[in-house]
Amino acid sequence: MVNYKERKQRFFEEFEKKEDIYLFLRSNFSGNKRMKIKYDVEERELFINEFVDAGQRVIVVTPEGYEPGTNGMIIVYGLVQKYFEVELRVVENLGPGYFSCEVHSGRKATTGRADIRFKVNADDVSATNFRISKHTIDVSMFTIPTSIKVILDQFEVQHRALYDVLEVGLLNGSQDPVINSIRRSGKTLFVEDYSKSESFVPMNDDFVDLKDVYGNDFAQYVAKSKEKGYKSAITVPLMYINDAEQSLPFAYITMISKSKILTFEDVISMKEKTFKLIDRIRDANTVFLEAKQQIIDISKGGARLRIDNADLKMAMLKTKGFVFDIVFRLQAPITVYGEIKFTATDEDKNVIIGVSFAGNSSRKDEMKRFYEIMQPMELEYKKRLLLQMKGRTGAK
Repeated sequence: MVNYKERKQRFFEEFEKKEDIYLFLRSNFSGNKRMKIKYDVEERELFINEFVDAGQRVIVVTPEGYEPGTNGMIIVYGLVQKYFEVELRVVENLGPGYFSCEVHSGRKATTGRADIRFKVNADDVSATNFRISKHTIDVSMFTIPTSIKVILDQFEVQHRALYDVLEVGLLNGSQDPVINSIRRSGKTLFVEDYSKSESFVPMNDDFVDLKDVYGNDFAQYVAKSKEKGYKSAITVPLMYINDAEQSLPFAYITMISKSKILTFEDVISMKEKTFKLIDRIRDANTVFLEAKQQIIDISKGGARLRIDNADLKMAMLKTKGFVFDIVFRLQAPITVYGEIKFTATDEDKNVIIGVSFAGNSSRKDEMKRFYEIMQPMELEYKKRLLLQMKGRTGAK
């Protein structure tokens, strides 16, 4: 028994009529052209041996050992420009691997890959060096694990004595207009000298414009800051880089001086500290597993992996995606982020995972090199397909 779980739903356009599905199959899959059987761990295929216009039925041929599910449905899928699925209901078992089916339903993906996915040998390519987040950090909902909050608290304690005022906080639930502006924009606040009007002009577009933030209340903001004895202020965002290489602000560090002027060099210094802090957060929130795992098939847009490592199995079932290295024979590793589309468990308790490649690689020009490796492999696969089709045609 193989159990599948879809992680990310595709966007589909349903065929309006069964007749449309029947004509689609007839136009694209006459002549014993193969389609894959969905949710079949043995990756078996079938072909349509006969089209019966009366009742819009098809006679399909599968490998002899194949048995439809308990609901009597066979789901086939493939690529005709884009991904499609068709559900066939078995109405009569004509013999081993021989079924009369009626067209039940069908759908075509409105988006998705059009890349050819093909099987690969374990000696040619494998997956390794898995980096998986222990906890999901949802910065949009500001769901931050306690372990990361502890790291932020430790940073505040270690640096508090260096400034008259130091505050480290999350960018959620604040009533402060500046903090809300930083949350939306990811920009930095820098006021070098509260006594000079030119200090409120942002250096460039990477800095907060306090006049825009406060509007008519700007003069009141400046007056209150001076009343508190502020000379200079810096607020920098903490930008969390998620597994998909997206940079998102989730926290901030505010430094206020009442005794000396803070300079642009202080801004650079604190930004460098935030980079180290983010590295520490990522390291604390990441599991690294070096296990070598099988890549069953691959395309330019994704891959299917067979996971047999016990620690990886546990981690995969809890995460939305992960970073890993694809290692082609005689090539340096290529680092990618895989967003999990579906998971399955085969009869040997291995976890089968379908991933799409998302985000940006952490190494320069990695994906360009990946495409360059894949291109000749795709061409070779297409040649084999053509030879197989010619062989089937000649055997008739």
